[in-house]
Amino acid sequence: MEIPKRWWIGMVVLGAFAKLIPHPWNFTPMMVIGLFAGSQARRVSTGVLTTLCALALSDAVLGFYFGFWYVYAATLIPVLLGRLIRNRTSVGAIAGAGLASSVSFFLITNFMYWATEGFYPHTSAGLSASFLAAIPFYRNQVLGDAVYTVAIFGGYAVLNRLCQSAEQVA
Repeated sequence: MEIPKRWWIGMVVLGAFAKLIPHPWNFTPMMVIGLFAGSQARRVSTGVLTTLCALALSDAVLGFYFGFWYVYAATLIPVLLGRLIRNRTSVGAIAGAGLASSVSFFLITNFMYWATEGFYPHTSAGLSASFLAAIPFYRNQVLGDAVYTVAIFGGYAVLNRLCQSAEQVA
């Protein structure tokens, strides 16, 4: 099923809105929007733009921050992972790519925070402390990714089946 442009705009609004409403830290649909867009959009650029526009729209309201560039870059990894599972619709492929998205975001953003912020010493102990301090945020991210993966991929699968059934009846 070809996804219309207004759906991608809806994904941008969903992503921005989810970051703007009160929520637990990192419990957002951003990784899943990138993963879904990467797996379902005809062009990679649609996935990239959907993901970056959702981030930029919410950050335009909340305010941009030091290091936003590496957060944005890390958020594009799910788009690439979505391309890898493009022709696979199994729960295992989607769950694996979702978990890989979460892990890559955690590793990239926390490494870059350690490397650029100066909050932690630039030693192996400082890097370890940075990752350890981020674990509670990661728990929320994994939970959010799981919830939004079921909602977005599951919702799309249900809608796709309903559309196919309607076409067969007509």
